[in-house]
Amino acid sequence: MLTVPLTTVLIDTYNYGHFIEQAIDSVLSQDFPSEHLEIIVVDDGSTDDTAERLSRYGSRIKYLQKPNGGQASAFNLGFAHARGDFIVLLDADDFFLPGKLRRVFDEFQSHPEVGMIYHRLPQMHSGGVIIPVVGFEPLSGFLPADNRILSRYTAHQTSCLAFRRSALLELLPIPESMRLQADAYLELVAILIKPVLAIQEDLAVYRIHGENLFARDYMASSAEGVRRLVLSSNIVRREVHRWITTHRQYTRNVNTRRLLDRLVLPLTERQFQFEPPDRFHYFAFLLRRNYAFGPKQAWYSTTLKYIVAFAAPFLGYENYRSVYTWCGKTLNALHSLAGQRR
Repeated sequence: MLTVPLTTVLIDTYNYGHFIEQAIDSVLSQDFPSEHLEIIVVDDGSTDDTAERLSRYGSRIKYLQKPNGGQASAFNLGFAHARGDFIVLLDADDFFLPGKLRRVFDEFQSHPEVGMIYHRLPQMHSGGVIIPVVGFEPLSGFLPADNRILSRYTAHQTSCLAFRRSALLELLPIPESMRLQADAYLELVAILIKPVLAIQEDLAVYRIHGENLFARDYMASSAEGVRRLVLSSNIVRREVHRWITTHRQYTRNVNTRRLLDRLVLPLTERQFQFEPPDRFHYFAFLLRRNYAFGPKQAWYSTTLKYIVAFAAPFLGYENYRSVYTWCGKTLNALHSLAGQRR
C-alpha cells in the first residue's frame, strides 16, 4: 500500500482573532484528504480573543501558545511540533485559494529534488479589492548554479512558501533575533540548499490592512516606520550572511552579495527621504545599488546609471535627484528605441 506523506500547514498569529477563522477555514475547505493534513496554529502571545475563536475547531487543529517573541520564535515552535514531510506556511491574516494544497503537494511529489515551492500572491485591500500580481519572476531550479539568476531572486511573503522537511533541517533553528521577516530568512537560505520551483498561479491571498506589522511600515510615510523596516531587513541580511559563512559546503563559488543587497537597498533608499545621506555615502550607495540590480537591467541602463552616479559627490543627495530624473527619461527613450528595433 502506497504511503501518502503528511502535509503540515503552519499558521503563525498575533492578535489576528478577527482574521484567523477565515485562514483556518480556507485550509479545511481544500480538496485534500484530512487524514493526510495537519494544521498547527502558533499563537505568539495574543491578547485578543484568538484562543476563544479557535476553541470551536477542537482536534482539527493543534493550537500552541507561547509568550510574544516574534515571527522567528513562532516558526521555531511550529516546526518543532510539525510532523509533515511538507510544511506549508500561512499568515493568520491571509488565506488559501481553492486547490492550493493539492497543487503544491503534486509538485513536490513530481519533483523530489525540490526543497521549496513558491507562487504568485495577489493582494487584497480594503473592500475586498484584489490587486493582481505585477512583476512576478518565476525562477526555478538550483539557483546557485548560475550567479546571474541567483542575483535576480526576490524574497516573497510567508503565505506563498512551502518547504520539504529535508530542506528545513539544514537551516533550523531560525535565529530568534528576527521578530519580523523570518520568512525572508527561510527562503533566502533554502534556495542555497536545494532546487526551488515557482508556480505561476495565484494560490493564496495576502491581505493588506492597518495591522500588518510589515505592510504597515512598508507603506508608511513616516521616518520611524521606514527605520524599523531597514533595521529588520538588516537583521535578516546579517543572519543569512552568518549562515552562509558557516555553511561553505553550499556556498563555495556562489556570489550571494547581490541576493542580500536586493533585500535591504530599496528600503535604505526610502530612508534617505527622511534622513538624507552625505555625498560620499550616497555615491557609495548608488554604486552598490547598481551592482545589485544590474542583472535585471539592460546593459545601457546599467552603464548610464554608473556614469551619472559619479555626479553624486559633486551635487549631493538633493541636487542629484534632478540628474536622476533626467536619467530616467533618457532610459525610457532608450527602452522605446530598443523596442522599435525589435
